[in-house]
Amino acid sequence: MRLSQMLFVTLRDDPADAEIPSHKLLLRAGYIRRIGSGLYAYLPLMWRVLQKVSQIVREEMNATGAQECLLPQLQPADLWKESGRWDTYTKAEGIMFSLIDRREQQLGLGPTHEEVITAIARDMIRSYRQLPLHLYQIQTKFRDEIRPRFGLMRGREFIMKDGYSFHTDEASLKETYQDMYKAYSNILRRSGLAFRAVEADSGAIGGSGSTEFMILAEAGEDEVLYTEDGKYAANVEKAVSLPIDAETSRFTTYEKRDTPGTETIEKVCQLLNCSPTQLVKNVLYQTVYDNGATVLVLVSIRGDQEVNEVKLQNELTKLASEYGAKTIISLNVPNVEAQQAWTAKSLPLGYIAPDIADEYITANKQIHAKFLRLVDQTAVDLKNFVTGANEAGYHVVGANWGEQFKLPERVVDIRKSRPGDRAIHNPEQTLQSARGIEAGHIFQLGTKYSQAMGATYTNEQGEEKPLFMGCFGVGVSRLAQAAVEQSYDKDGIIWPVAIAPYHAIVTIPNIKDAQQVEIAQKLYTELNQAGIETLLDDRDERAGVKFKDADLIGIPYRIVTGRAIANGKVEVVERATRKSQEIVIDEVITTLKQWITAAIERKN
Repeated sequence: MRLSQMLFVTLRDDPADAEIPSHKLLLRAGYIRRIGSGLYAYLPLMWRVLQKVSQIVREEMNATGAQECLLPQLQPADLWKESGRWDTYTKAEGIMFSLIDRREQQLGLGPTHEEVITAIARDMIRSYRQLPLHLYQIQTKFRDEIRPRFGLMRGREFIMKDGYSFHTDEASLKETYQDMYKAYSNILRRSGLAFRAVEADSGAIGGSGSTEFMILAEAGEDEVLYTEDGKYAANVEKAVSLPIDAETSRFTTYEKRDTPGTETIEKVCQLLNCSPTQLVKNVLYQTVYDNGATVLVLVSIRGDQEVNEVKLQNELTKLASEYGAKTIISLNVPNVEAQQAWTAKSLPLGYIAPDIADEYITANKQIHAKFLRLVDQTAVDLKNFVTGANEAGYHVVGANWGEQFKLPERVVDIRKSRPGDRAIHNPEQTLQSARGIEAGHIFQLGTKYSQAMGATYTNEQGEEKPLFMGCFGVGVSRLAQAAVEQSYDKDGIIWPVAIAPYHAIVTIPNIKDAQQVEIAQKLYTELNQAGIETLLDDRDERAGVKFKDADLIGIPYRIVTGRAIANGKVEVVERATRKSQEIVIDEVITTLKQWITAAIERKN
């Protein structure tokens, strides 16, 4: 392609609404164009990148025996109501675009396709002889993000590969899960990316186990905790660890202390000269379930620890049936306005004790009459601890479970792991932290959807059994931007060779020099004929502008038909290293072929 004929416009300054380097660079380099909030056009250069990523994905998926298909973007609400996720996606998370058609039927734009594929399996799979079966698609998906940001990282429309497998039992599911673990590792490796596979929370997708594939980058939204021995890695939402040991309390007798102005852990510890590891803090949450039931949750946790709200939500979801519900619509620390809906009297915020009375709650049909009391494992073994006194301006010291306070019946692990914690598999290992961008996620769904939607098969004994399912997703457009986030410099993008829009760009410094033009056009034609995807910068621009644009768009190799042609050579510059060398014109094709092959093979 000749740049003079391409839709090619670059920007010298960073767009005002771009927040992270990859977003800025993709806009500046003319790869994407913002159309609306969270909505982007993929321009010709970007589309070539996406096609290359998609091809790598297809090759790896097809190698496992998975079959490609294409599912509808518009999905009937009835399917989602069968699975129980309609309210979760339209009310709780609120990420599904929903609409009503002219026949008054509810529909949703698919953020994911578990329901659709399960309905297909229910209709078409009859016998164990048809299993295992694995279908996948590369499709545009939709999420009604509250705050779209970071370009393609968190947009409202994005390209994704999602696959779904069906099995007779858990053992077969785990085999495919391992196949996908290997395939996803291959996809990222072949794309030239540094990544880490980590244990993850399954979220709204559900299932028993899941693994995220994180592209390592400083701008990553996710925090990954890992050990240097390589035996443990997890998203911080899922991570487990051993906290530091609690210090021995200096208090030996129980008493109430005057502690004015100590609503925070730091202030009370400073006043009482104690460690936060000797304190039990009590955090109040308000949970609303999908049937409208509101439950007030009191979490008791060691003072130096934070509540992991993902883990807390998972624990509360397990209890949904006790309140006649299926899932959680919202979970938050209630502000003063929210409290007014249920408080019988003003709460002693900052001074709450584990035994705060249920009489603070004004119960009705929607609001449960009692606090749901949970205690984190970090607080269970504390002796002579400090905690609130249920009275503003006062704490108690020297308190003990089973004496002054009843230990809550529900003991849970809902603390947030953090760097420096000891690893469970080896306490000599401490957790390290890295930032990552989630590019892929694989799930063992089990029978969650098949049981809810009646998708069964007949086994060898003639018995009807629910299908076991797996779910496997790769963010194609996200992966492409993540590659930029991982590899750029002050001058622009540095694409990995395997997914670069073109392998090489031939630059003519002086378009009025006939010899430069002739050699450039000859190289351009022969390189493309040899399978080396090549751009020709034949624009009537200054050489400096062309060189800057070539750096900005990140093409791996730049060939310059400049002064060296007098010696029968051209200058070849490697974008990643900036190494420059003069190569005999007749040897350019052979040399580039070797370099490109070597660059790609290093990642395979």
